[in-house]
Amino acid sequence: MASGPLETYSPSQTLERRHQQQKRKSFNEIDWARSDGRNFHQCRPAYLRTGATSSASGSAYAEFGSTKVIVSVFGPRESKKAMMYSDVGRLNCNVSYTTFSTSTRGQGSDNKDFSSMLQKALEGAIILETFPKTTVDIFALVLESAGGDLPIIISCASLALADAGIMMYDLVSAVSLSCFGKNLVIDPTSEEEACQDGSLMIAYMPIRNEVTQFTLTGEWSTAKINEAMELCLDACSKLSNILRSCLKENVLDFTD
Repeated sequence: MASGPLETYSPSQTLERRHQQQKRKSFNEIDWARSDGRNFHQCRPAYLRTGATSSASGSAYAEFGSTKVIVSVFGPRESKKAMMYSDVGRLNCNVSYTTFSTSTRGQGSDNKDFSSMLQKALEGAIILETFPKTTVDIFALVLESAGGDLPIIISCASLALADAGIMMYDLVSAVSLSCFGKNLVIDPTSEEEACQDGSLMIAYMPIRNEVTQFTLTGEWSTAKINEAMELCLDACSKLSNILRSCLKENVLDFTD
């Protein structure tokens, strides 16, 4: 079971300085600050560990601020549905929430699409040809929801797949961002998501330089989309390094 200290994956200070002049005016135009004290381009501290569930083929636990997620991977195992495909395996994803993970009871309508979105984000990273006629099942459970649920689920699931020994082209890291007028706020909390003007999320394979999932809501200018993507991709690359460090610690723990 590998674990590590809280780490940051905020976009680089170079990007921060590049946008500083245009941001300074926006900061002064509104009397608003993030409730947790972060600046607009600062991500929450991330804690990750593998081997969270002993009964699974692979598993991982992620804690980003107050958002807590556990992902279990089972398989590859024989499947009647997968038998229809002769050359590639099949991926099943299920995302659920504990009863008291959110302030409102039950699973929100937006969250019901998370299972299919998780599958789309991961399928492009998995070498499905390595387990033909079988299925890999991914079960993600949100223990506490405090914003940025889907990107955290995707990143944690990628780590769990690697822990299970599933062959992948690259790890997938995901980051989301909210738009408030002229301001871009990375890694939003649930309170920030509730009043955002728009949102952007990217799931990314840094080594292959490929985006596996991209979602956009609200009205955006082309320049603002480019700025948001630059911030998210930089954060994704840094988060990927944290995922890799966690896996390396797992190998060291195993050899010891």
